[in-house]
Amino acid sequence: MSGSDPEKSAPEGIRLNKYIASSGICSRREADKLIESGKVSVNGVVADLGTRVLEGDSVEVEGRSVTPEDSMIYIAFNKPLGITCTTDRRDPSNIIDYINFSERIFPIGRLDKNSSGLILLTNNGDIVNTLLRSENGHEKEYVVTIDRPYDKEFIKTMSTGVPVLGRMTLPAEVIPVNAKTFRIILKQGMNRQIRRMCEYLGYKVTRLKRIRFMNIKLGDLETGKWRYLTAAEKKELIK
Repeated sequence: MSGSDPEKSAPEGIRLNKYIASSGICSRREADKLIESGKVSVNGVVADLGTRVLEGDSVEVEGRSVTPEDSMIYIAFNKPLGITCTTDRRDPSNIIDYINFSERIFPIGRLDKNSSGLILLTNNGDIVNTLLRSENGHEKEYVVTIDRPYDKEFIKTMSTGVPVLGRMTLPAEVIPVNAKTFRIILKQGMNRQIRRMCEYLGYKVTRLKRIRFMNIKLGDLETGKWRYLTAAEKKELIK
């Protein structure tokens, strides 16, 4: 008699440890330890090793919602000028209608309507605040063009910090490109930060494009197009 598939012959749903492991946060063995220590709940009830997860169940590990990674969507989009990073469909320039993705997604952070370049979108609400939290120091890189040539003092001041919205910006890496263009790597995300920094020094931004968010690069992705993140990109982002 041939052996049977334990998942097919088992009761409805999937084993809790498999469900947790498929979220990417730990292995099945580590999931078992979390379950045994009472740190896992299903639909608000502390689970045990025999618990199985059905479609629609809510699973939490140490108070944090967990969803299998294969149901998570992460895409990189090269935002054109004029598109607004809002999920408000009443705004005719909203990013959601522009992309017209088949499932519900939302942007991670934002780019000004008059800025272009890399913006990430996902259906994973748990990851958004972590990625945007300034104290986590995630790098964001931009190419910026201003209205007139800058000097060494401009680069130095932009690098060390200027007052924006009542506080000093954190140190940033600023790399000259040509007389009016530079790259800047920020580890914070204040509202219209780069534009405000330049305005404080008497310059006006004429072009601003984000080319990198953490480990994810815009590369040769065409304006107005999107792509799924690679497995390596997702792994680093989630980590």
